[in-house]
Amino acid sequence: MDMKRLGTWERKILRIYGPAEEQGIWRIRTNQELRELYKDLDRAAAINKKTLKWTGHAVRIDQKRIVKKMFDSTPE
Repeated sequence: MDMKRLGTWERKILRIYGPAEEQGIWRIRTNQELRELYKDLDRAAAINKKTLKWTGHAVRIDQKRIVKKMFDSTPE
């Protein structure tokens, strides 16, 4: 999935479940409000971090493991 689309989807979900009430009137939160409310908002960055962590693991594991063989192989 495209990372920009993932971020857009995440903000839409947060808006649905996190409207703000001011003086008895409900409204949709802005992107800035969502960033301030949910400090760890960037799912795309979290996915990239986990991918890099897994890649580092695949590079370090034993040559006999299937994951290492697949990681080092070149598709024809």
